[in-house]
Amino acid sequence: MSKKIAVVLFNLGGPDSLQAVRPFLFNLFKDPAIFQVPALIRYPLAALVSSRREKSAQANYAIMGGASPLLPETEAQGRALEAELKARGHEARVFIAMRYWKPFADQTAKEVAAYAPDEIVLLPLYPQYSTTTTGSSLKDWAANYKGPGRSRTVCCYPTAEGLIAAHAGKIAQAWAKAGEPSNVRLLFSAHGLPQQVVDGGDPYQAQIEATAAAVAAHLPRLTDWKVCYQSRVGPLKWLGPSTDEEIRRAGAEGKGVILTPIAFVSEHIETLVELDHEYAELAQTVGCAPYLRAPALGGDVDFISGLAKAVEHALPRAGGCAPDGAWLCPAGHGKCPKRLEGTAA
Repeated sequence: MSKKIAVVLFNLGGPDSLQAVRPFLFNLFKDPAIFQVPALIRYPLAALVSSRREKSAQANYAIMGGASPLLPETEAQGRALEAELKARGHEARVFIAMRYWKPFADQTAKEVAAYAPDEIVLLPLYPQYSTTTTGSSLKDWAANYKGPGRSRTVCCYPTAEGLIAAHAGKIAQAWAKAGEPSNVRLLFSAHGLPQQVVDGGDPYQAQIEATAAAVAAHLPRLTDWKVCYQSRVGPLKWLGPSTDEEIRRAGAEGKGVILTPIAFVSEHIETLVELDHEYAELAQTVGCAPYLRAPALGGDVDFISGLAKAVEHALPRAGGCAPDGAWLCPAGHGKCPKRLEGTAA
């Protein structure tokens, strides 16, 4: 008899209506992984920030029809992954646990427990590990799941074959559709983090750079490329260079850009609004042309196949956290979950 497998996909979540924007933002900013201050300060601060950002955020979600497309996209990825696993002979069911909006981990945990799996694979839809994303989601899950099944975690997959092939394919298609212009710089745009988070041992930046380098190696005709970071908020120093700075630089040099969302596997506010509207308008203002954007991976066949392989690679493991593929965080990244477990030198 085949074993029952539960795969839990983790993602950020997004408001499903304009009325949900403020509570979504409050959930985000009250997370201690985001605001690293005591709860007595964090909760009032989260309430203040979510209140102040509500109207501007609502305006952005209105551009997308009044809600985030993240859950429908994740559900489609889950269905594709479930079908792929079944095609590979596994009795598997895919579940979704969002961090800051429905379905929350507590509800998903009940559904997984009712399924009564023999094996559980926790699989973030964040290819690159950060304490602020995957780390936070895993803590939330651990606090809520009390059901049966032997668990193991795919902590990251920054250089996994399927991920790299999918990104390279999307970029190549976007470039070909535009007629393969020669005067473009490839910008790998990732969500930013405060510099102090990375300085504290978070491996996110190292993994982003590894993903970008691996994708660039698959695109030998696009030799001019750069990693940059978007979505900065607040007064802290953030990872750089920023995406808007790189668009301005390309414009000043008479170049266009191809932007690819290297840390996002689904379309959502940071891609559909920030990249497609805000940065596109900036590019027009500063004379950065052409302005091209590769789509997020979505249900790309290579990506879904890679996720299925990650599940299969995880199943024989005894447990704990491990990356999929040959990745190992460099020394000095003390927040790497594998290093924290003591399984890496």
